[in-house]
Amino acid sequence: MRRREFITLIGGAAAAWPFSARAQQGERVRRIGVLAAFAEDDPDTRAWLPAFRQGLERLGWSEGRNVRIDIRFARANVDRHQALAKELVALQPDVIVAQTTPVVTALQRESRTLPIVFLFVSDPVGSGLVASLARPGGNLTGLLLYEASIVGKWLAMLSEIAPRMARAALVADPKTPIYDYFLRAAEAIAPSLAIELVPSPVETAADIERAIESFARAPNGGLFLPPNATIVFHRDLIIALAARHRPPAVYAFRQFVAAGGLVSYGIDQVDVWRQAAPYVDRILRGANPGDLSVQAPTKYETAVNLKTAKALGLTVPPGLLVAADEVIE
Repeated sequence: MRRREFITLIGGAAAAWPFSARAQQGERVRRIGVLAAFAEDDPDTRAWLPAFRQGLERLGWSEGRNVRIDIRFARANVDRHQALAKELVALQPDVIVAQTTPVVTALQRESRTLPIVFLFVSDPVGSGLVASLARPGGNLTGLLLYEASIVGKWLAMLSEIAPRMARAALVADPKTPIYDYFLRAAEAIAPSLAIELVPSPVETAADIERAIESFARAPNGGLFLPPNATIVFHRDLIIALAARHRPPAVYAFRQFVAAGGLVSYGIDQVDVWRQAAPYVDRILRGANPGDLSVQAPTKYETAVNLKTAKALGLTVPPGLLVAADEVIE
């Protein structure tokens, strides 16, 4: 078991000093907007935002002293993105931090000049957000979520833990720009692993239930779930359906495994929010976002749930256990 850093909300709480008092002190207060993809009370959001604040504080930016942070929560609802983007841009912050491709796209529609630092975006070039990773151009830069090659890792891991698997369903929301990105990668790699790919587009909870139930009727199938807001928002339902219908599943984030999923391989999301702080710092100090290269992930983590594996009648290979950063028993 790996001890994970416990991040409290207390350290990131906004100080009570009124802005007028700070102005009297002669300190310039900079304004940061944040458009988060999920709800304020989501457990992940409650870990991510304090990490971002702590990253800022290490660089000299502290709420209540020289920075104000205005946060809006999209609650995994695409219909809210544009209204919230318009609301944040109207505040004229010095920089906006935006989570997920649909959120960034909504902000880009509102402003082509206001600096934006994006997170959890897998294909910024293909999505038309930046000209290139090395020289983004325009008003956007940030941190890459996953490159397409990670699909091979997910499918290979699923085959390793479920050797009889011959079919794999890609379960994701087709309305998100990255659906085709991961689908193309899966179509390219699946034949070399002797896996039949079954695209399973879903948009609602009812879609997810129908897709998993239908797919699980045939034997030797497994699920892999690329990252998108729809899948993360419905993670409890997906994990429950996987347990009921018994297909092995690989996930993009460890919180699925912590909640009862089988196995995951992906980035440390808290660390990504912390890494957003240096981008914001450089922009607040005068850097042009178009000159700041997009950063690829450097920290990945593997999580395995042995209890779930046992319930599915699967034996986790020793090599996978040794490589795991977190083993849930």
